[in-house]
Amino acid sequence: MKTRILLCISLIFILASCKKDELTPGYDESYKAWTAFKKSSANSYTYTAFGGSVFGYYAETKITVTDGKVAGREFLAGRYEANSSNLIVSKTWVETSANLNTHGNEAHEPLTLDQVYAKAKTEWLNASKKDNDRFLETNNNGMISTAGYVPKGCMDDCFNGIHIKDIKPLK
Repeated sequence: MKTRILLCISLIFILASCKKDELTPGYDESYKAWTAFKKSSANSYTYTAFGGSVFGYYAETKITVTDGKVAGREFLAGRYEANSSNLIVSKTWVETSANLNTHGNEAHEPLTLDQVYAKAKTEWLNASKKDNDRFLETNNNGMISTAGYVPKGCMDDCFNGIHIKDIKPLK
Protein backbone atom coordinates (compact mmCIF):
# COMPACT_ATOMS: atom_id res chain seq x y z
CA MET A 1 0.00 0.00 0.00
CA LYS A 2 2.83 2.40 0.89
CA THR A 3 4.44 1.66 -2.44
CA ARG A 4 1.27 2.66 -4.29
CA ILE A 5 0.95 5.89 -2.32
CA LEU A 6 4.61 6.77 -2.98
CA LEU A 7 4.17 5.93 -6.65
CA CYS A 8 1.08 8.18 -6.88
CA ILE A 9 2.83 11.04 -5.08
CA SER A 10 5.87 10.67 -7.35
CA LEU A 11 3.67 10.69 -10.42
CA ILE A 12 1.87 13.86 -9.22
CA PHE A 13 5.21 15.63 -8.69
CA ILE A 14 6.48 14.56 -12.12
CA LEU A 15 3.32 15.76 -13.87
CA ALA A 16 3.27 19.02 -11.92
CA SER A 17 6.89 19.74 -12.79
CA CYS A 18 6.35 19.25 -16.53
CA LYS A 19 6.28 22.71 -18.00
CA LYS A 20 3.87 23.19 -20.86
CA ASP A 21 5.64 24.51 -23.96
CA GLU A 22 4.88 28.13 -24.70
CA LEU A 23 2.88 28.45 -27.90
CA THR A 24 5.70 30.35 -29.58
CA PRO A 25 8.21 32.42 -27.63
CA GLY A 26 7.19 36.08 -27.68
CA TYR A 27 3.48 35.64 -28.37
CA ASP A 28 2.31 36.71 -24.91
CA GLU A 29 4.52 39.82 -24.91
CA SER A 30 3.30 40.72 -28.40
CA TYR A 31 -0.31 40.28 -27.33
CA LYS A 32 0.30 42.67 -24.43
CA ALA A 33 1.79 45.22 -26.86
CA TRP A 34 -1.29 44.79 -29.06
CA THR A 35 -3.73 45.35 -26.18
CA ALA A 36 -1.86 48.51 -25.15
CA PHE A 37 -1.94 49.81 -28.76
CA LYS A 38 -5.61 48.88 -29.07
CA LYS A 39 -6.43 50.97 -26.02
CA SER A 40 -4.27 53.94 -27.08
CA SER A 41 -5.73 53.96 -30.60
CA ALA A 42 -9.35 53.57 -29.42
CA ASN A 43 -9.35 50.32 -31.45
CA SER A 44 -9.18 52.33 -34.70
CA TYR A 45 -6.15 51.70 -36.92
CA THR A 46 -4.80 50.50 -40.24
CA TYR A 47 -2.41 47.68 -40.98
CA THR A 48 -0.88 46.49 -44.21
CA ALA A 49 -0.59 42.76 -44.82
CA PHE A 50 1.57 41.62 -47.71
CA GLY A 51 2.77 38.56 -49.54
CA GLY A 52 4.79 37.63 -52.52
CA SER A 53 6.51 34.96 -54.48
CA VAL A 54 10.10 34.06 -55.22
CA PHE A 55 9.02 34.50 -58.83
CA GLY A 56 8.39 38.25 -58.48
CA TYR A 57 4.68 38.51 -57.66
CA TYR A 58 3.78 40.92 -54.85
CA ALA A 59 0.47 41.96 -53.28
CA GLU A 60 -0.53 44.00 -50.27
CA THR A 61 -3.80 44.75 -48.55
CA LYS A 62 -4.33 47.73 -46.30
CA ILE A 63 -7.05 46.99 -43.76
CA THR A 64 -8.81 49.86 -42.01
CA VAL A 65 -10.47 49.16 -38.66
CA THR A 66 -12.74 51.70 -36.97
CA ASP A 67 -14.06 51.11 -33.46
CA GLY A 68 -13.02 47.46 -33.64
CA LYS A 69 -14.76 46.71 -36.96
CA VAL A 70 -13.24 46.35 -40.42
CA ALA A 71 -14.28 49.47 -42.33
CA GLY A 72 -12.42 48.90 -45.59
CA ARG A 73 -9.53 47.42 -47.48
CA GLU A 74 -7.30 48.55 -50.29
CA PHE A 75 -5.52 46.11 -52.59
CA LEU A 76 -2.45 46.47 -54.78
CA ALA A 77 -0.77 43.72 -56.82
CA GLY A 78 1.96 43.47 -59.38
CA ARG A 79 5.31 41.99 -60.39
CA TYR A 80 8.80 43.19 -59.75
CA GLU A 81 10.96 43.79 -62.80
CA ALA A 82 13.85 41.33 -63.00
CA ASN A 83 16.85 42.46 -60.94
CA SER A 84 14.98 45.58 -59.84
CA SER A 85 12.99 46.97 -56.94
CA ASN A 86 10.54 48.51 -59.43
CA LEU A 87 7.02 47.14 -58.95
CA ILE A 88 4.86 47.07 -62.07
CA VAL A 89 1.36 47.43 -60.64
CA SER A 90 -1.22 45.32 -62.44
CA LYS A 91 -4.25 45.66 -60.20
CA THR A 92 -5.68 47.92 -57.52
CA TRP A 93 -9.06 48.29 -55.92
CA VAL A 94 -10.72 49.73 -52.81
CA GLU A 95 -13.57 48.36 -50.72
CA THR A 96 -15.52 50.34 -48.13
CA SER A 97 -17.79 49.00 -45.43
CA ALA A 98 -20.63 49.20 -48.00
CA ASN A 99 -18.95 46.75 -50.41
CA LEU A 100 -16.56 44.79 -48.19
CA ASN A 101 -15.62 41.31 -49.47
CA THR A 102 -16.81 41.92 -53.03
CA HIS A 103 -13.44 41.16 -54.66
CA GLY A 104 -13.11 37.51 -53.72
CA ASN A 105 -10.10 36.05 -51.98
CA GLU A 106 -7.25 37.62 -53.95
CA ALA A 107 -6.56 40.02 -51.07
CA HIS A 108 -5.80 39.31 -47.46
CA GLU A 109 -8.81 38.41 -45.40
CA PRO A 110 -10.42 41.46 -43.76
CA LEU A 111 -9.50 40.67 -40.16
CA THR A 112 -9.18 42.94 -37.16
CA LEU A 113 -5.93 42.56 -35.23
CA ASP A 114 -7.94 40.82 -32.49
CA GLN A 115 -8.82 38.23 -35.14
CA VAL A 116 -5.22 38.10 -36.41
CA TYR A 117 -3.95 37.33 -32.90
CA ALA A 118 -6.66 34.70 -32.39
CA LYS A 119 -5.84 33.04 -35.71
CA ALA A 120 -2.12 33.19 -34.94
CA LYS A 121 -2.69 31.46 -31.61
CA THR A 122 -5.15 28.79 -32.75
CA GLU A 123 -3.90 28.04 -36.27
CA TRP A 124 -0.64 29.48 -37.54
CA LEU A 125 1.50 29.16 -34.40
CA ASN A 126 -0.27 26.02 -33.28
CA ALA A 127 0.82 24.01 -36.33
CA SER A 128 2.72 20.84 -35.52
CA LYS A 129 6.39 21.51 -34.65
CA LYS A 130 7.20 18.06 -35.98
CA ASP A 131 5.88 18.83 -39.47
CA ASN A 132 6.39 22.60 -39.73
CA ASP A 133 8.76 25.44 -39.00
CA ARG A 134 6.84 28.11 -37.09
CA PHE A 135 7.61 31.82 -37.20
CA LEU A 136 6.70 34.78 -35.03
CA GLU A 137 8.26 38.20 -35.52
CA THR A 138 7.17 41.30 -33.65
CA ASN A 139 8.77 44.21 -35.50
CA ASN A 140 5.75 46.52 -35.34
CA ASN A 141 6.50 48.09 -31.94
CA GLY A 142 6.19 44.65 -30.36
CA MET A 143 3.12 43.66 -32.36
CA ILE A 144 2.97 40.91 -35.00
CA SER A 145 4.94 41.47 -38.16
CA THR A 146 5.05 37.76 -39.09
CA ALA A 147 3.03 34.85 -37.71
CA GLY A 148 2.81 31.53 -39.49
CA TYR A 149 4.41 28.29 -40.52
CA VAL A 150 6.09 26.56 -43.43
CA PRO A 151 5.79 22.79 -43.90
CA LYS A 152 9.21 21.17 -43.48
CA GLY A 153 10.81 20.32 -46.80
CA CYS A 154 8.75 22.80 -48.81
CA MET A 155 10.90 24.79 -51.23
CA ASP A 156 8.94 27.74 -52.66
CA ASP A 157 6.04 29.92 -51.55
CA CYS A 158 4.81 27.65 -48.75
CA PHE A 159 4.17 30.18 -45.98
CA ASN A 160 0.82 29.91 -44.21
CA GLY A 161 0.04 32.90 -42.05
CA ILE A 162 0.44 36.66 -42.24
CA HIS A 163 3.13 39.26 -42.83
CA ILE A 164 2.32 42.78 -41.63
CA LYS A 165 4.55 45.64 -42.67
CA ASP A 166 2.96 48.43 -40.62
CA ILE A 167 0.32 49.11 -38.01
CA LYS A 168 -0.81 52.72 -37.54
CA PRO A 169 -3.47 54.39 -35.43
CA LEU A 170 -6.17 56.34 -37.27
CA LYS A 171 -5.86 60.04 -36.57
